[in-house]
Amino acid sequence: MKLLLSWILHALALMGVAYLLPGVLVEGFWAALWAALILGLVNTVVKPVLLILTLPLTVVTLGLFYFVLNGLMFYWVGSILDGFTVTGFWWAVLASLLYSAFATFLSSILLQEKVRIERI
Repeated sequence: MKLLLSWILHALALMGVAYLLPGVLVEGFWAALWAALILGLVNTVVKPVLLILTLPLTVVTLGLFYFVLNGLMFYWVGSILDGFTVTGFWWAVLASLLYSAFATFLSSILLQEKVRIERI
């Protein structure tokens, strides 16, 4: 249940990014759901491998290449999916930053764990 809610929240975050940035186009909620799913899979499977391969470049640029890598993943997913389009690389970098911020914000509000403290 929590995974499904997280998936929906990421799709809503993606729609928010598309609403704010003219370089990102999402054709509807179903397209946003597919894009959120593919972005999650790419970030889970492909991105760690690329992170290891580009680690020297990331260190030399003091971590700034990490933003470029996020933008590349976002742009790549936008190029392979119908209904989700990113018109340029720099739009993808900016969109990946906003997407992360929105998804983190929504998840922190709606998926917060309630801590139960028991007294002994």
